[in-house]
Amino acid sequence: MTVNAAWWRSESKSQVVCELCPLRCRLRPERDGPCGTRGNRDGVMVPLQYGRVAALGVDPMEKKPLYHFHPGAPILSIAARGCNLHCGFCQNWGLSQEGRGADIDMTPAEIVALAQREGSVGIAYTYSEPLVWFEFVRDTARLAHQAGLVNVVVTNGFLEPGPLDELAPWLDAANVDLKSMDDRFYRRICKARLAPVLETIRRLHGAGVHVEVTNLVIPGHNDAPEEIAALVDFVASVDRGLPLHFSAYRPAWTFAAPPTPPDTLARAAATAARKLDYVYQGNIATTGAADTHCPGCGSVVVERSGRGVRSRLDAGGACPDCSRSILVPGRF
Repeated sequence: MTVNAAWWRSESKSQVVCELCPLRCRLRPERDGPCGTRGNRDGVMVPLQYGRVAALGVDPMEKKPLYHFHPGAPILSIAARGCNLHCGFCQNWGLSQEGRGADIDMTPAEIVALAQREGSVGIAYTYSEPLVWFEFVRDTARLAHQAGLVNVVVTNGFLEPGPLDELAPWLDAANVDLKSMDDRFYRRICKARLAPVLETIRRLHGAGVHVEVTNLVIPGHNDAPEEIAALVDFVASVDRGLPLHFSAYRPAWTFAAPPTPPDTLARAAATAARKLDYVYQGNIATTGAADTHCPGCGSVVVERSGRGVRSRLDAGGACPDCSRSILVPGRF
């Protein structure tokens, strides 16, 4: 299907400049952006992946990971191909970095109808980078809200403020992947920059979107104690109640660094727990690492395991031991 691209401008000689993400790519006629999602066709910017669905399935909300938003609820997850970052450690590089595959064509209305049939609480735009699938996410998210569904994005956060502000009213929750607090890491490994990601986290939180943050801890690259401390300080400066997930890395795509040792993840979590209310360890088999502890008394108030989610919260969403209110939008 053909739709107009948003956030671009034309230049001389039929060139176009993308204004969606901070890369600000300038494209000559018939050239595509490095994200694989936008291209110049006869001097007009075109969203190449509009309506092209490369992955689709129903996941538990915790898989996003979102631990404090509609716990245990099923959510329809969809993705297109492409990404505006090129991280050598990408876990989903087959979707984000390769432009080939057996995609299916779907309209926003068909996605919303499918979510309703599946009994999903909403739609998660995930697996690759949804924010550069901008027009389709925007159009689908609008229809989803009209149908009473929630919208979730799992994102690298590398977007310009204007497009983000346009999309934010249709978003209910976001997990932002904060890869490092070192701009050199972003430039060298991700071909991006740190500052726009930090601004995205601030703006989403300020717009009332439920935000959780994930950091993939990669040995020898972003696991130094001072870098973990800087990341924790940033999240705490936004809101100490923002859930932070430290995720274990495993070799993927072009990266061959060794897997994250469990002790490294545990130390990162211990550092974060001094300043943040909700800290988790993911992608690792450690008992209790995914449980929610009451910030007031330390009691386990939500248990998570392969069997699902079990809540001890009272009817008002508070700790049964000290009555401290726990941040959990949505119901169990």
